[in-house]
Amino acid sequence: MSFKKQRESTIEKTLLPEEQQAKIDEVRKMIGPIANKLPALCSEAEISRYLRARNWNTKKAGKMLKESIKWRLEYKPEKIRWENIAHEAETGKIYRANYCDKYGRTVLVMRPGFQNTNAVNEQILYLVYCMENAILNLNPDQEQMVWLISFQRWNSSNISLKVTRETAKVLQNHYPERLGLGILYDPPKIFESFWTMVKPFLEPKTFKKVRFVYSDNPQSQKTMEDLFDIEKLESAFGGRNPSGFDYEAYAQRMKEDDKKMSDFIESGCSPSYQPSIMSESQQSDSLASEGSDEAGLSSDDEAASSNLEIIGDEIQDQSHHTNNVANGDKNETQMSKPAEL
Repeated sequence: MSFKKQRESTIEKTLLPEEQQAKIDEVRKMIGPIANKLPALCSEAEISRYLRARNWNTKKAGKMLKESIKWRLEYKPEKIRWENIAHEAETGKIYRANYCDKYGRTVLVMRPGFQNTNAVNEQILYLVYCMENAILNLNPDQEQMVWLISFQRWNSSNISLKVTRETAKVLQNHYPERLGLGILYDPPKIFESFWTMVKPFLEPKTFKKVRFVYSDNPQSQKTMEDLFDIEKLESAFGGRNPSGFDYEAYAQRMKEDDKKMSDFIESGCSPSYQPSIMSESQQSDSLASEGSDEAGLSSDDEAASSNLEIIGDEIQDQSHHTNNVANGDKNETQMSKPAEL
């Protein structure tokens, strides 16, 4: 992909309401009868999210939505239950917090340093389960969530290009515009280097959603106070709540949510704040056999994926710098920190 093409693709369009509606109607026509089979996934709100993710390009958004429908019918994410992924959740590497931010957005805590398995498919299954659960618990006036990412126990050995690619593929292709804000809490120096190299391959609006926050930086702590109720926020993130991840308590919460999800599916309807739950999963065979665009990443995504492999090699070469974070000059680390919200 040429620099000119990449630059043009990063310019975010601003459309008038009537222009947006025209784009939504165009995508709905492109989808055809699929919209009638899976109305919850083809609502105006859902189509709008896919259009925004593809910068209002109807052809790309239509292809993306078709692939998401096919993926959902085959993968059946809404049918994943706690017993399918309980072993993946044991260390609390990903979990939904029992509080929202001050805007009422669901908070999904991610702790990659607590990875406890090696099977990529199982890890992705758990990620999908967590995303579905987070969406299930969105407030009626919200469609986006907050990712609170901790770097406790994290080091360069936690970098897996295969997991990174699969994670990015699932999140970008099937959960567009679900991220409202991503907070990177106390990232080490080596991750800052990784982020600097990744930046050119991210959409500007995605990059703007990410905040670097440091426990020893007063301005960073103000960011957390502005976003969260400090009394509810875990102490690991600068809050006053001493409670950590409790596997047994979390398991109980998830089992209750599983029942809620099952009730929605059995009733044949979905709550207004959960457009991603499909109401007719049993039609997977008929829809999967319908013609669709070739599966796979777009040319832009393929280029980014190739660059990710190069970046991964470079970041592994820099792994010897990890120990310098703890022993290096504190003032130098402060100087290198990106600006916070």
